[in-house]
Amino acid sequence: MVTLTRTRLVFMCIGLFFLVAVFLFLGFGLFLVSPADKEGTPQVFIVKEGASLKEVAGELEKRGLLTNKTLFVLWTRAKGFGKDIRAGEYSLSPAMPPVQLLEILRKGIGILYPITIPEGFTRDQIAEVLAAKGIAEKKEFLKLTEDRGLLSQYGISGPSFEGFLFPDTYHFSRGTSTLTVLDTMVKRFRQAVAPLAEKAQSMGMTLEDVVTLASIVEKETGRPEERPLIASVFLNRLRLGMRLESDPTVIYGMENFDGDLKKRDLSEKSPYNTYVIHGLTPGPIANPGLESIRAVIEPARTDYLYFVSRNDGSHHFSKTLAEHNRAVEIYQKRKRKTSEKTS
Repeated sequence: MVTLTRTRLVFMCIGLFFLVAVFLFLGFGLFLVSPADKEGTPQVFIVKEGASLKEVAGELEKRGLLTNKTLFVLWTRAKGFGKDIRAGEYSLSPAMPPVQLLEILRKGIGILYPITIPEGFTRDQIAEVLAAKGIAEKKEFLKLTEDRGLLSQYGISGPSFEGFLFPDTYHFSRGTSTLTVLDTMVKRFRQAVAPLAEKAQSMGMTLEDVVTLASIVEKETGRPEERPLIASVFLNRLRLGMRLESDPTVIYGMENFDGDLKKRDLSEKSPYNTYVIHGLTPGPIANPGLESIRAVIEPARTDYLYFVSRNDGSHHFSKTLAEHNRAVEIYQKRKRKTSEKTS
């Protein structure tokens, strides 16, 4: 009789435990599919880089996006996503059930901001654009672009990532790490330039040399049709051992350039002053677009050694110094007359 009573008690305990487990399971399942507020409106939610799952869950509950942070943490860990919450800026709503919130956070489906980097922008200008959009802090970005360890990892021997931050339109979420932003731009550069790499080698130039010269071409003209001509001039000068004598390189090497390049600036000692040094600068002076890079690899076939601005955005090209000097005189006189009329 005692044995029978004990058996019944055991079965009752098992049954009770089973019922409790079922209720807990149903309650847990109900939590996962039930929004905190069906009438709730979307709000911006930022997950900071390095934030823990508990911190994120706590903030979700505090903002009324979750009803129970503990259950959210338990479910996330049970699914094996405890370390998968991505940093970023999200548009979340209390009308979203926890299972949807988790899916958004672990996949990083955040608010994306378009960031357009124009051709010819320097890394300093890029840093300003990123800072203005709230994507990256300017000083941090510039510091990373000079990090010797990072440069080595990417196989870049120059002084910075200048030239390898590909001009394009990107989409970044606020909260994205600065390193990820940098990595995205460099990978985009490699993707775009990869088809041209073999041809660069056949010219006897390293890819870095090509990009360096392309950056100078980019800064010398805004006219697409002139890029192969400008490139031919510089390649001809390099082949003959002549200095490049490019104003944009001088400007790049100056601190606090005021917009007025003076004659004395052309004689200042600087590794970027191509009126003083022979050959290329230590690295690119801007981030060239694909067409400027292509212009260096596929230049026009000319005997030009000089060019001068026509003061309308285009240039006059010359084969000899005498011809160049005549062109300079013509266009400088024209420039002076224009200045006198407008003053």
